[in-house]
Amino acid sequence: MNLYPLQFYPQLHERIWGGVKLNTILNKAIPNNSIGESWELSTVPNNVSIISNGAYANLSFQELINQFPNEVLGTKVYKKYGNQFPLLFKFLDAREDLSIQVHPNDDLAQKRHNSFGKTEMWYVVQAEPEAKIIVGFKENSSQDIYVKHLKEKSLLDLLDVVPAQAGDVFFLETGTVHAIGAGCLIAEIQQTSDITYRIYDFDRVDAHGKMRELHTEQALDAINYNKTEAKVSYQAVCNEPATLVNCDYFTTKLVEIDSKLIVQKNTDNFVVYMCVEGSGSITVDNLEYSFALGDTVLLPASLVEFALQGNAKLLEITIV
Repeated sequence: MNLYPLQFYPQLHERIWGGVKLNTILNKAIPNNSIGESWELSTVPNNVSIISNGAYANLSFQELINQFPNEVLGTKVYKKYGNQFPLLFKFLDAREDLSIQVHPNDDLAQKRHNSFGKTEMWYVVQAEPEAKIIVGFKENSSQDIYVKHLKEKSLLDLLDVVPAQAGDVFFLETGTVHAIGAGCLIAEIQQTSDITYRIYDFDRVDAHGKMRELHTEQALDAINYNKTEAKVSYQAVCNEPATLVNCDYFTTKLVEIDSKLIVQKNTDNFVVYMCVEGSGSITVDNLEYSFALGDTVLLPASLVEFALQGNAKLLEITIV
């Protein structure tokens, strides 16, 4: 067993709101002009990532975890989650507005779907000048007020719509009503869950003239009707990790490098890097592994010292 920085084949998903930026900006070979999501690293059933590099190329990531759980996940992560990889990493391209939606918390998701909840965060990689993001309610509200506006198709009157630009960070706790607006290219980190309650879809129809399913009743007791502060303020310093989000499910830092940065860690947990600007390399045991904008790399827990170098911005994700 000799683990190394792992990369994966992206899983590309067509969406009614998808576009071409996963290709034109992130250099992914998309099959058509409506690709909304690239699942970068996943163990969601039927969407398990396949390793694309090195000795374990073409092996399922879940199979590697099953063979070497402590070495891949880390002793602390394995003790808490077993063989289940607890996070899901994506890039999303919103050519049009996504539906307005909400995700349930752990308790509700476990009860209804035998699943984790879906706490998540967004990093805006690129945005058009008029791009917007919907994040929660403008003011504290209630279920009755929400239902009234939903029926009257005036839900947007209640919701906080904020401008989005490159470098913006949003932390979305479960229960936060939200939507990515047209023109946003997003890096998303979330719990391993594919549970979404769609509450409004702007009356859109698909290529067959059908509207997508709404989850009106299921969403009612999943929603946090109070105003939340989802946008994250942070100060980036070159060659010094800046904490963006620190929650029970993951810790994300922005690592901006313009030279060589030595990283030392223990074997408690893995580290994932998502490159959101520039390019560079990771050096482990005198072997160099390159990365570029749009790449996602997992450093198994057994790798305790490595070097980052180049000119890049990286999201560094761990479980503390």
